[in-house]
Amino acid sequence: MAYPTTLAFKSSQPGFIGAQQLTVTDTTQRHPLGQKMKFIDPTYGEITAIYLKGVAATAAGDLVLYDPKAGTTTRIVAASRGPIAVAMSANIANQFGWYAIEGVVPVNTTAAGTGAANAGLATTATAGQATVRGTAGQSIDGLICKSAQDGPGAGFTDVELHYPCANGIDAS
Repeated sequence: MAYPTTLAFKSSQPGFIGAQQLTVTDTTQRHPLGQKMKFIDPTYGEITAIYLKGVAATAAGDLVLYDPKAGTTTRIVAASRGPIAVAMSANIANQFGWYAIEGVVPVNTTAAGTGAANAGLATTATAGQATVRGTAGQSIDGLICKSAQDGPGAGFTDVELHYPCANGIDAS
């Protein structure tokens, strides 16, 4: 999924002026792990992202579990538990990049019915992907579909995030 490559960025932190790219993967760490920033996208609006270390096979739009203390990520699978973010680039092992935690972004989703307006999402057996809720204990709180499956591009659904978390409590 192609994301816009020139997203303006706003921050009250000194030393960060001008524009940053939300979709860039860094081969060396450029920001503190866990740092959060707000980006403005002309299509999707304001996005809050967190800077984290990548993991093997991560693609743009993949859902990852992240460790807020260590700043590391793991692609989600069925029965994952913990805070979740969306990779904004193909941020593989030993690289660094931004992961969306709030706002609307395209998410890698399975085609089986994903994308009904206002539908909740859940983890699936396919690493990094989400599907519609329905399997007990796999719901992801804080994720809601805003478009039909393949709306923004093949295999993606526009999803609204608000600090998503997989806690295994709800099946609806």
